[in-house]
Order: sequence, then C-alpha cells, then structure tokens
Amino acid sequence: MARKSKETPTDPADMSRRQQIFATYKMTKQTDKRIGLWLLGSFLLFGGIGFAIFYLLPGAGVIGWVMSTVGGLLLGFLGMMIVFSRRAQKTAYARMSGQPGAAASALTMLKRGWKSDPVIAFTKQQDVVHRVVGPPGIVLVGEGNPHRVRQLMLSERRKHERVAAETPIHEVLVGDGEGQVPLARLVRHVTKLGRQVKPAQITDVLNRLKALDANRSAIPMPKGPVPTSMKGMRGNMRGR
Repeated sequence: MARKSKETPTDPADMSRRQQIFATYKMTKQTDKRIGLWLLGSFLLFGGIGFAIFYLLPGAGVIGWVMSTVGGLLLGFLGMMIVFSRRAQKTAYARMSGQPGAAASALTMLKRGWKSDPVIAFTKQQDVVHRVVGPPGIVLVGEGNPHRVRQLMLSERRKHERVAAETPIHEVLVGDGEGQVPLARLVRHVTKLGRQVKPAQITDVLNRLKALDANRSAIPMPKGPVPTSMKGMRGNMRGR
C-alpha cells in the first residue's frame, strides 16, 4: 500500500508552532515582498547591539567572546521576531480590511478574560454587529454602512439593557471614517475602554446574555468570504 502523505493543517489552532510561523511568513511574503530583507536587517542590527553590550561587560578571553556571541544571537532573534510580528500583523489587517466578518477575526486577538460572540445581528446588506464581554462591560462592535449599523447597534443596545441594565454598554463602529475605529486599532481601542466590571460580575453578565441569545432565531452567517481566525498569529506574536 502506498504511504499516505501527511496533510498540512489549515486551521492555525491545529498547527505546530513551526507550521504557524511558516504559514504566517508565507502569507506576509505575498504582500510584503521585502519581509526577508527586513528580518535579516533587524537580526544584524539587534544582534550587533547585543554583541556590543555583552562584549563591554566584565570578562575576557574565550568566555567573553562566547558570552558576546550568545548574547548577540539571542537579541538578534528577539529583534527579528518583534519586527516579523509587527509586519505580519499589518499585512493580516490589510488583507482582512473590507471583508465581511473582519472585525470578528480581529477580536480573536483579545487575551483571556474576554468573551467574543461574532455576528449577533446583521442586515441583508451584510452589515453586522459583534459582541464582546470583558472588563469594560458589554462592547457592541459594528461594521458596514455607518447609518444602518448605528440603527442595528441601537436595537441591540436596547435588547441588552433589558437583561443587563446595570452593565456598561459601549458601541464601536469599525471603519476609516470620522468617529470610526480602524480595523488595525480595534483590539487596542477595546482594551483601553477601562475596567468597569469585576470578573465575578462578568460571569453573571454572560449568564444573563444566554437568556437573551436563547430567544434569538438561528442567525445564519452573512454571505461572502469571512477571514480566518488570527489566534495562531496571536500565539506567534506573544509566544506560548
């Protein structure tokens, strides 16, 4: 019998760390043609700085050279990974921008302590509202036509106020227009809304929202390409 070839996983959550890094690099290379030069340059720059720092520390002879070389390599790899993560993140946001569900994919970058529910409401024109529950309270994230999305978020706000009246509710509209939050800054904007709800209260809020969601009819996903999750990239950026 012919040996079955091992298929490469397509879900970042099922990939190994090495596969995630390679897939992220391949994706970034398609848009950022100079990513290789950026990585090489950052490795040499940070590696040179690391070598100089350790070379100036007390120590002489072979031990001093070994410490300087190891220190330079470590700092070089660290600098290279920082540059790689920043440019890969920029490329990922650029690829997702304008696609239905892009905000939901970006919200997967949130750390522990946050509960994200994509597409809790949408219109036939593919305007959607996502929900995030975390330290600031309830955050309604809308993307699409500003006028339609604001009306949709207003409707959702009233529904949420009926089941969680004492919980702060924030509204965020994703986009590049006035009063909107660019996709690349969405996660940072949400996390900077402050801490207004304690962890124990978050659990109570989530239980209340289950009752609200149970009364909703089954919500089909809007048509069109939905970007994949960025959880794998988050692991590459923050380490595991």
